[in-house]
Amino acid sequence: MANQGAKKRREENKKHMTNLLRLIIACNVIYVLIRMGLFHSSVTWKHWFGLIVTSILYAVFFKQLTKMANPTYSDDGELLDGGFDMSTTGICGYIHDVIYITSFVQLFSILSDKVWYTYLVIPAFGAYKFSGLLRGFLPSGSEDAAEDEKTRKKREKMEKKASRTKFVRARK
Repeated sequence: MANQGAKKRREENKKHMTNLLRLIIACNVIYVLIRMGLFHSSVTWKHWFGLIVTSILYAVFFKQLTKMANPTYSDDGELLDGGFDMSTTGICGYIHDVIYITSFVQLFSILSDKVWYTYLVIPAFGAYKFSGLLRGFLPSGSEDAAEDEKTRKKREKMEKKASRTKFVRARK
């Protein structure tokens, strides 16, 4: 019964990574068959470049997720950790987002070359997150100047109420 959570996570990660690999392979096969096969007369070097770029992105981020999902074993072969939880937010969620955006761009670029502009969402979101991080380190202006009279009085009233000692009746 020991390590049931780790065993369950290992199995969930294995299933998740298998499904993700199926998605990646399906997107590549569909792109090659339809774009390179059916519409071969309109294929240019840009389409080949796009296929290479998406394949590289798939490989890099799938490899990163695979490293995160790998379980940890002790020297005697006992399962210590089932791997990283793939359903969490944070860097794991961002990597999943990049893979899903890549599959979207790859599939819909069959219809229009303008879909490649969707990749601009990734650096835009990164800049948004980075600007929030920078705002935390930069000193802000005087916060008291932005506070109007009504808000100031309400805040002072709440502080005064919170600082009062509270008497509690005890039952005898």
